[in-house]
Order: sequence, then structure tokens, then C-alpha cells
Amino acid sequence: MDTETEAPRGGEMVESPFLKQLVAVIRAEDTHGQWDNKTDIDLLEEFIITKEERREMPIIGDPEPEVIWRLTRFYDAVGLLVEKRSGCMATQMQNMHHEGFGRVVLIAGRLVVVSKHLRDVHRFGFETWAKLAQAGEKLVDDAVKLIEEFPEAAKA
Repeated sequence: MDTETEAPRGGEMVESPFLKQLVAVIRAEDTHGQWDNKTDIDLLEEFIITKEERREMPIIGDPEPEVIWRLTRFYDAVGLLVEKRSGCMATQMQNMHHEGFGRVVLIAGRLVVVSKHLRDVHRFGFETWAKLAQAGEKLVDDAVKLIEEFPEAAKA
């Protein structure tokens, strides 16, 4: 019997400082040790949404609390990695409508280092591990560049 091996959901896992930070943020939420036996991939798998899964989702929908939780953890990881790289604490602020649109900003001192308009939050996720890592790392890199460009505002 000839069976084809199916590629893992989300493709091959990639090494990424952002993914490591995201796992650390998620594990920090586990105050009772319920996720101690879960692998990093187990904790991050809900961030992966394949093309097929996205097609099955309605175009318009209200985000579930779990999706908002994932979105918040994603931007928490961005903020913490910005702080590690720049020395400036980046705090997240979110304003989300119950229908799944809104805005997320990360502020370092008096400087807005990330400003992202969101829509279709009920479909929040990434097709591959690489795309998840790239999205987080790009936000971090751009935020750190802003802090380097405007250090007085970021440290105010």
C-alpha cells in the first residue's frame, strides 16, 4: 500500500525569536500547570489557519473569546520582544468591536510604535509557521526602528 505523507499543518516549524516569545507569553498564562505537558507546537497550533479552514469560515462573523485571547497574546509577544530589543517597554492597547474590527496600538513612552487596524478578527491566524513568525518579527523590527529614530519620545 502506497501512502503519501501529508505535510504537517502549517508547514515545517521554523526557528524564530518571535515564536519563542509567543510560547513564553502563552506559558505565562498557565498558572496551574495544565499546559506543562503540551509541546510548543501544541500551544501555537491555533494560530495556524489553512486556506481550506479559512474558506470554511464565514466572511462576516463575531470573534470568539479564544480568538481575541490569541490576538492579544500575539501583540503581547510583539511588545515584549520590542522591549527586549530596545530596552523600552511597549504596552498594548486594544479597542475591538464585538463584530471583529478594531485597532491595536503598542506605545513606548509617548511614541506609538505599532498601529494596526484590524478587521475580520474571527479569521485571525496564519497559513504557515513561517508566516506567523514573519508577521511578528516584522512588527517588532518596525517598532524597534521607530524607537531608534525617536528615542526621546520612546523614553519619555
